[in-house]
Amino acid sequence: MRKQQDNYAFIDSQNLNLSIRRQGWILDFGKFRRYLQDKYGVTKAFLFIGYVYDNQGLYIDLQKHGYIVVFKPTLTLPDGSVKGNVDAELVLHTMIEYENFEKALIVTGDGDFYCLVDHLIKKGKLLKLMVPDKNRFSSLFRRVMSHLVFMNSLKDKLERR
Repeated sequence: MRKQQDNYAFIDSQNLNLSIRRQGWILDFGKFRRYLQDKYGVTKAFLFIGYVYDNQGLYIDLQKHGYIVVFKPTLTLPDGSVKGNVDAELVLHTMIEYENFEKALIVTGDGDFYCLVDHLIKKGKLLKLMVPDKNRFSSLFRRVMSHLVFMNSLKDKLERR
């Protein structure tokens, strides 16, 4: 009998959501959570997101689907847009949880996470780097192509209907 994996996912929600929407579809976060569990043995999925008061329903739904939602305070910029960069939180939580997981699955195409991905590879702790869009991701990740999986072909499995 195969041993149950104890892998954790660390998800850059903004990069994931915007990359998928640019491809013309909307991610079903419930299907995505089940996919991570079934395909990659993900027992805990940390989703990093900027906190906006009006999005309470979304946060509750994400938690119901089994995500551990980690909030970043947001700022409203002069142009009215909202900024909540989660990079530091994702890296910090990955390292806080380091001893608790077998392997980490990082979900982003943002090159700011290259140092984290590189470190996890060197320590034998990276399961995969899941990039939402194979046509738009940091060229830094081309150095670690053998560790990348792309989400472009997952529309049929993971699209919200």
